[in-house]
Amino acid sequence: MNLHHTAVAGTLESSDVLVTVSPGESGIVLSLQSTVIREFGRQIEQTVRRVLEKHEVTDCEITLVDHGAIDCTLEARVECAIFRAADREDRLPWR
Repeated sequence: MNLHHTAVAGTLESSDVLVTVSPGESGIVLSLQSTVIREFGRQIEQTVRRVLEKHEVTDCEITLVDHGAIDCTLEARVECAIFRAADREDRLPWR
């Protein structure tokens, strides 16, 4: 999936994550801030990379500010942000 512009999904509320994604030039550049990074940082990164791979996003800059989001919330926020960045909101998987 080709990303056309920067897009955001999520909030900074407790148990949520704010995801910002932008088109990239060479691979995936992931930046993570999390209140639970010591405990779940690796799992969060794996989940994000799995969602990006599922939707064939190969070049992007993605920033996450996590406040304890569970995996399904993380997945939904990443999907929403990439679909918005690709101007494909009408094709979100849960619609």
